[in-house]
Amino acid sequence: MSIEIITALAVFTLAGSITPGPNNLMLLTSGATFGFRRSVPHISGVIIGFLLLVILVGLGLMQVFAAFPASYVALKYASIAYLLFLVWKIATAAPPDADAGVDAGAGAEAPRKSRPLTFWQAALFQYVNPKGLAFSLAAISAYTPPSRPLYSVFVVAAVFTVANTLSTCTWTAAGVQARRLLSDPVKLRVFNITVAVLLAGSLYPILFV
Repeated sequence: MSIEIITALAVFTLAGSITPGPNNLMLLTSGATFGFRRSVPHISGVIIGFLLLVILVGLGLMQVFAAFPASYVALKYASIAYLLFLVWKIATAAPPDADAGVDAGAGAEAPRKSRPLTFWQAALFQYVNPKGLAFSLAAISAYTPPSRPLYSVFVVAAVFTVANTLSTCTWTAAGVQARRLLSDPVKLRVFNITVAVLLAGSLYPILFV
C-alpha cells in the first residue's frame, strides 16, 4: 500500500471518526458526567471493539450479509433497540456527586447509582453501531486492493485505531471541559437530555435504509 493511499485513508478515517456520531456523543456525555478517568474503559472499548470490527469486515462479514440478508436486518433492529437503551441511560444519568451525596437515612431506599459504560458494553456496541459499520465497510471496499487483501485489512485497522484514539480522547476531554460549566446538576441533566435527543435523532437514517 503506497504512502499516497495511506495518507488518503488517514484523512478518510479521521474525518469519519471525529465527526459527531453515537460513540462520540456518548463519550462527550461520559466525560461531562463521570470525568475522563472513569471513562477510560468506555474509550478503550470503542477503540478495541472497532479494531476487531474492521478486521471482521475485511475478513468477510460483507459476504455473510450477502449470503444471509436476514442477518443484516436483524443487526439493524438490534442496533435500534440498543441505541434506544443508551438514549435512556444517558438521559437518566445522575452526576456521581449526587449519587454519593444523598443521605438515604434509616430505612430509606439507597439512590440508584449511575455508571459509565464498561469496556465490554462499549466494545460490543461497535457491532450494532450503524455509523461504524458504514465507515468500516466503505474503508475496506475502497482501500483493500485485491493483490494484498489481508495486509491491507490490517493497515486499514491500524489507521482506524490511531484515528479512533484521537477522536475518543478528544470528545471525552471536551465533555470534561463542559463539565466545568455544568456544575449545577440541573444544567448537567439538561445537557444529558439534549445529547440523548441528538443520539435518538441519529436513528433517523437507519429507519429508512
